[in-house]
Amino acid sequence: MKKRVTLTFPKRTIQMPVAYRLAKDFNIAANIIRAQVAPNQIGKLVVELAGDIDELDAAIEWMRSQGIQVSTANKEIYVDEDVCVDCGLCTGVCPTEALNLAPDTFKLNFTRSRCIVCEQCIPTCPVGAISTNL
Repeated sequence: MKKRVTLTFPKRTIQMPVAYRLAKDFNIAANIIRAQVAPNQIGKLVVELAGDIDELDAAIEWMRSQGIQVSTANKEIYVDEDVCVDCGLCTGVCPTEALNLAPDTFKLNFTRSRCIVCEQCIPTCPVGAISTNL
């Protein structure tokens, strides 16, 4: 099973090797999608966790016990086709290639099943055609 979560680290846990502990102690693979981490500051990671459902739940509980705030990602990306001008800027920042231009028509294609809701496409869109739906 896979779960996409946002981890917020307080200053005191920023140096903790979380990905290592997830793999070693819980047999969880952690794919880091986006990271904002700096020494002596609050850190944020968007991570896709993959593993057994019981181990995922135990890993999330362990992270919370360490003072790490864990939020599950329930959002979805929405592309307003009436507003989109098919410029393709969003395709350059999409890490999973969920957004791509059709080679024959140059129209934007969005493959929702590939999207990990990292939200990197939202600020990239010059016309505001991309947003999240809750």
